Amino acid sequence: MIEYALVFGFSAVSLAVLLNLWRLVRGPTVMDRVLAVDTMVINTIALIILFGIQQRTTVFFETALLFAMFGFISTVAYCRFVLRGDVIE
Repeated sequence: MIEYALVFGFSAVSLAVLLNLWRLVRGPTVMDRVLAVDTMVINTIALIILFGIQQRTTVFFETALLFAMFGFISTVAYCRFVLRGDVIE
């Protein structure tokens, strides 16, 4: 039963990644593109978690946590760059 849920989860999150790619390419403003990349990071974290559940190991959960921290820091840095023109004051 868990296999069916994993297949559904993989397909749903993969569809979400494709829609985020469409918003990244098509986004009318820079902030739309930033939000698309941030959402892609979240969807990638979901894919890593689903893969960890499928493989029945906890290593991927630590990877997902590191990826989440990296995604947060990069989103904040890019938003500061867009708003102020400089990342480090």
